[in-house]
Amino acid sequence: MKTLLSAFTAVVSLGLLMGSANAADLVLYTSQPNEDAQATVDGFKAANPGIDVEWVRDGTPKIMAKLMAEIEAGNPVADVLLIADTVTLERMKQAGQLMAYKSPEAAHYDATLFDAGGYYYSTKLITTGIMYNTQAAMKPTSWKDLEKPEAKGLVTMPSPLTSGAALIHAQTLAAVPGLGWDYYKALKDNGAIAAGGNGAVLKSVASGEKAYGVVVDYMPIREKAKGAPIEFVFPSEGVSAVTEPVGILAHTKHADAAKKFVDYVLSTKGQEGFVKLGYIPARNDVALPAGFPARDQIKVLPLNPAEALKNSEKDLKTFSDIFGGSKG
Repeated sequence: MKTLLSAFTAVVSLGLLMGSANAADLVLYTSQPNEDAQATVDGFKAANPGIDVEWVRDGTPKIMAKLMAEIEAGNPVADVLLIADTVTLERMKQAGQLMAYKSPEAAHYDATLFDAGGYYYSTKLITTGIMYNTQAAMKPTSWKDLEKPEAKGLVTMPSPLTSGAALIHAQTLAAVPGLGWDYYKALKDNGAIAAGGNGAVLKSVASGEKAYGVVVDYMPIREKAKGAPIEFVFPSEGVSAVTEPVGILAHTKHADAAKKFVDYVLSTKGQEGFVKLGYIPARNDVALPAGFPARDQIKVLPLNPAEALKNSEKDLKTFSDIFGGSKG
């Protein structure tokens, strides 16, 4: 009787655990804005009826802190990550926290936009370029234009100390011949300021407080369409990009659904969903949103995620030494 009771208790306990695990067929952790995350999940569910999805949204540092705390406690919840940058997912790959999956959709992407082992895939290109107020005296076309006397004291940019995209941008330009860290020293000498995030830069230039800003592409392009007195340019030397990669967690209990999610966001339909939200699709055969130049007119500068990860602390210190401010 005691054995039967123990067996019954074990079955009930297993049933409760299974019921808890299957509360959703897929759990997504993402740093996308709320509306974008909802649109992405809605599109996936429309393409995959019957798969129930739960999603949790926060900025990349906070969503990663939550995930790492769960992993540390032995109770990770997420199945899939869709967050800002490849450097974060490269760190997770090296720590053995991601599952390899070779998506058939990868054939439509440049090899530089996904991990060769299938651990993560870029889903869009969020580039950083120059915005300017339409009342500005100079119409910049090059990164070097921001060093000119006409731009003295009139340039603002987000700080790598608070913006992941700004760190990747700095690391990217630092590797470009003719720019490098000397370029950032020249900007500082010309009165440029680096503080806060992209939203503050947008507000400062749109209001006319500053004439020029270094900022992610979709913000000024969206605001220009609404009538803001601003323009955005893709500088001639090229632009940096964060690519909002997607990756499957190694501990996933829903591998099949997770693979379907990866395939969806990389598919034509998934990429067209990102275009509707105003982003450059990572997939080669999908057209760009209104307000953007043709794909072949945008030169995306290379970034090696493994090298960027290795050099992050050193690069943050270099930037801090130039512009002031303390990391953390």
